[in-house]
Amino acid sequence: MTKPKIAVFDTKPYDREYFEAMNASYRFDIKYFPSHLTTDNVALTKGYDAVCVFVNDNITEDIARNLVVNDVKLIALRSAGYNNVDLRAVYKKIHVVRVPAYSPHAVAEHTVALMLTLNRKIHKAWYRTRDNNFNIAGLLGFDMHGKTAGVIGTGKIGRCTIDILSGFGMRILASDPFPDQVWAGEKGVEYTDLNTLYGESDIITLHCPLTPENVHMINTKTISQMKDGVMIINTGRGRLIHTKDLIQGLKTRKIGAAGLDVYEEETEYFFEDFSQEVIDDDVLARLMTFPNVLVTSHQAFFTHEALSNIAQTTFENIRLFFEKDELPNEVCYKCREPECLREKTGRCF
Repeated sequence: MTKPKIAVFDTKPYDREYFEAMNASYRFDIKYFPSHLTTDNVALTKGYDAVCVFVNDNITEDIARNLVVNDVKLIALRSAGYNNVDLRAVYKKIHVVRVPAYSPHAVAEHTVALMLTLNRKIHKAWYRTRDNNFNIAGLLGFDMHGKTAGVIGTGKIGRCTIDILSGFGMRILASDPFPDQVWAGEKGVEYTDLNTLYGESDIITLHCPLTPENVHMINTKTISQMKDGVMIINTGRGRLIHTKDLIQGLKTRKIGAAGLDVYEEETEYFFEDFSQEVIDDDVLARLMTFPNVLVTSHQAFFTHEALSNIAQTTFENIRLFFEKDELPNEVCYKCREPECLREKTGRCF
């Protein structure tokens, strides 16, 4: 059959490098667009069979309507998360596939890197020694051994993070709507409710998908339940944390440190270079003034292994759909509901 035509949006040089290397085997007809997919440029998708988008391409109802008019048949997310797609708007019109796992080790290792950097003030020490300042006052940390880590979400990434933290000799509390007690028993992990996790954890790390139920789960109320000086790490989704409430917790010193690889209003800024410009987002600008806050620009996934896996799974999702009408990684708004057809037919509709 004729190879499908694919429009790839929000393309950076590294995306193209890994996609082109993978396409040597698949030989798809690909057009790369550096911009996000928006209402202003959705007309560019006319004549394409599939669009490939990343985490900050928001597929709104309006964009979905235009994709349908342009006869786009597949939205291929090159990410695990899918909260950026209006799934109701595309249901029974365009199939959506994702990359459910690319390298959980990449995200888990970055998570722990944030913890260690904040705890032992590595970022501050680096600046000092570059200025020939070898004073260690103000760089005091704590032993992670014996402390309690609260892990919210025990999917692949959460479990990899737990393996690393267990190696430090930490007590692990976990929360998940679908607890795996057999695995927890083998790993020495204690499943508990969120209130207990908030109250007993020295470090809290977020590894759950964003759902309507957990938007802003870290807020003034839940922060008040936490230990004084708690460290909060988020390498999941930005909207899990109410940023203004986080800032208030930092100002009152209730929160001792925060490591964020994601931010709830990151779309305009993350993955772009604003080094010669003023940040107009007052909340983000305020957040980055704190010496005990470390912000990285959604790079936790950014390893050679992860980019290779993302390219391969994305291309395989596209191949299986257009060649065999198979959708092993399909997602829709009914995927968690009993009437979803995936379990019986292998597809959502």
